[in-house]
Amino acid sequence: MGTVQKAHEECGLAYHRCRWCGTASFRRLLCPVCASSELEPERTTGDGVIVRTAVIHRYTEAARNESLVRFSEGFVFRCRVVGAAPHLVTVGARVRPVSGDEPETGEVVLELCDPPARQDWI
Repeated sequence: MGTVQKAHEECGLAYHRCRWCGTASFRRLLCPVCASSELEPERTTGDGVIVRTAVIHRYTEAARNESLVRFSEGFVFRCRVVGAAPHLVTVGARVRPVSGDEPETGEVVLELCDPPARQDWI
């Protein structure tokens, strides 16, 4: 396995799959479908698609993006998308985890797989 592929897998996300019904969930104590507490840990690459996005201004002077992302394993989670201006993040865009350390706040931070082309305005 190449070092680039291994690094990408290490920056994936840990999630749980219900032993009883097979539902994938993220940061839950109980299965959201059958309420079982028997959750098995698994690891995802973290690749997903944005299903809802918003530009947020609260608690900070700078605007930031918050999006709901559907991961390939089937669960949806609220994440922050970086690497592009907040208003350029669109529904349907593919995202992946930001490589490196996780933020101290515990939030999930993703980046666009195909960032929008930079437009310089004169």
